[in-house]
Amino acid sequence: MPLQTGPCAAWPTELCCDASEAEPEAVERWTLVASQILWALSGRRIGPCPVVVRPCKRACLESSPVSFQAGAGTGGWIPYIGTDGLWRNASVCGCRSDCSCVELCEVLLPGPVYDVVEVDVGGEVLDPGAYRVDAPGRLVRTDGECWPECQDLSAAPGEEGTFTVTYRWGLPVDEAAVAAVSELTCHLLKGCGGSGSCGCRANRGITRLTRQGVEMEMPDPTLIYSEGRPGFRSPTCG
Repeated sequence: MPLQTGPCAAWPTELCCDASEAEPEAVERWTLVASQILWALSGRRIGPCPVVVRPCKRACLESSPVSFQAGAGTGGWIPYIGTDGLWRNASVCGCRSDCSCVELCEVLLPGPVYDVVEVDVGGEVLDPGAYRVDAPGRLVRTDGECWPECQDLSAAPGEEGTFTVTYRWGLPVDEAAVAAVSELTCHLLKGCGGSGSCGCRANRGITRLTRQGVEMEMPDPTLIYSEGRPGFRSPTCG
């Protein structure tokens, strides 16, 4: 899977603030910045993004906390040490779990898997009815065939002897995510878009402010950021 350093696109917004005076380029920029911040804070999981992988079929192993997959280009057997300390050979014939009475032909996809776009085996694109996705990210063959035991990683995807899965990785941008990115976008526009001195231009070191007889005490900003919070209030749209 390629290294992903941000969301594939800016999240959708329903801005609570009046952005009519801001330049469209500024709104677009700060929406993307807000999406990048919240994407990172979500554990890099929100926002489906297409990825292409060249998987290996899952190996048949005894029940063990140690799991691994057959390496690309290997044969049909993999030596390993069992939980009893004895050497065994694991075949890549499919896997039988405590919940299944029969062996399943499956590969593991790094998740969360939003949906599968395409499965290509040796240049042939499989019909979606030939497979299904079981949690967590198990691509199971259902048409009576099985996934290749190995593939030629020196060949380009779609060529003979290859196995390629294109799918979207990540969780959907739900209503809570839309509300959060909308609030943060307004916050950044107000402080960084030239329309005010609040937001990101504010002095984050201030903990107490007294002006014209009014005293305000702010939470410790170092505590807010150490907990991985962005530092803005909950959305107030309604």
